[in-house]
Amino acid sequence: MQKITNFLMFTGQAEEAMNFYISLFPNSEITRIIRYKANEGGPEGTVVHAIFNLNGQQFMCIDSPVKHAFTFTPAMSLYVDCESDAEIDKLFKELSNDGSILMPLAAYPFSKKYTWLNDRFGVSWQLSYNQ
Repeated sequence: MQKITNFLMFTGQAEEAMNFYISLFPNSEITRIIRYKANEGGPEGTVVHAIFNLNGQQFMCIDSPVKHAFTFTPAMSLYVDCESDAEIDKLFKELSNDGSILMPLAAYPFSKKYTWLNDRFGVSWQLSYNQ
């Protein structure tokens, strides 16, 4: 069992984000999802708590019914070691769509091909290919 799990807090987009992420990585699935029911503290149908796996790595997420003064920040990012040019190119295309690029996809002294971006949900990703 994984001892430390990334926990992502969304504000109404948790299920959309999970479905998007599992579409990008093999061996990925939503393994558990609990939704708010009518009059339960959050908008009906949004995520009280969910667990999903991205290629064997477990994540948790929620839809917070409370609007906070903070959101995701690049100070904490998800780092992906890509296995091919095709994989990094596909992930870059999909994750950067409607997101923002922090470091363009290019060669860097520390990586043959690398990018850092925020996806459309605000989650920060670092993608690297060094083969």
